[in-house]
Amino acid sequence: MGGLTDQQLDRYARHIVLRDIGGAGQSKLLSSHVLLIGAGGIGCPAIQYLAAAGVGTISVVDDDVVSLSNLQRQVLYSADQIGEAKVDAANTAVTRLNPDVQFHAIKQRINRDTSSDLLNGADVIIDGSDNFATRLIVNDLCLAAKVPLVSAAIGQFHGQIGTFTGHHLDRPCYRCFVGDAHDSDDCDDCATQGVLGAMCGLMGSFAAMEAIRFLTGFGDEAAGRLHIFDGLRPAMRTINLPKDPACSSCVTSTP
Repeated sequence: MGGLTDQQLDRYARHIVLRDIGGAGQSKLLSSHVLLIGAGGIGCPAIQYLAAAGVGTISVVDDDVVSLSNLQRQVLYSADQIGEAKVDAANTAVTRLNPDVQFHAIKQRINRDTSSDLLNGADVIIDGSDNFATRLIVNDLCLAAKVPLVSAAIGQFHGQIGTFTGHHLDRPCYRCFVGDAHDSDDCDDCATQGVLGAMCGLMGSFAAMEAIRFLTGFGDEAAGRLHIFDGLRPAMRTINLPKDPACSSCVTSTP
């Protein structure tokens, strides 16, 4: 079936029996490349589920090291990895989870000098960074490379996630959503504001699902829709985001 080995047929059987994924969809996952920005609270569960799903290549960009305070929510890591680079610790976890997956550890920080070449070969980007400056840079890199962006964010008991394809004429980018009227370095800091660890798991898993949705084509179109989860109530609502005709990112990236 689609070139899958007997072992892969067994490993991914629960995907293959899904009518909207099947053997063809699983083969697509095995030949796909997802690049994640950040190996923190959102990145950790996303990496786990992407690896378990059989995404053939996973690249992770992060320049941080594991600390004790990470362990409440960053579920890839253990106490004996404190001080280790997160991308190296994530590589160890992925190797243990699934030998089908090639993992690329990229120890660097995203900044204004980062080239869109970083995204070469990636089919979809997941951004789990923790500040607007990085998120907007990643948005512009995705626009330049014409790669879909799944952007997830968390704070205290709340989370939000959206898929952005602003390189298309009728779809918004991340900047269409947040605009320019804010301090680009401003974001809630979980060190001072706090964050529910399970909320990270929820949003990171959701991000993995949205990446898999794009790669296999199951379900409804997700681009341009923002999902907002309130863990206190609990409740989730979804809103449709318009494309901003005056967006300073989209205007230079769409044909």
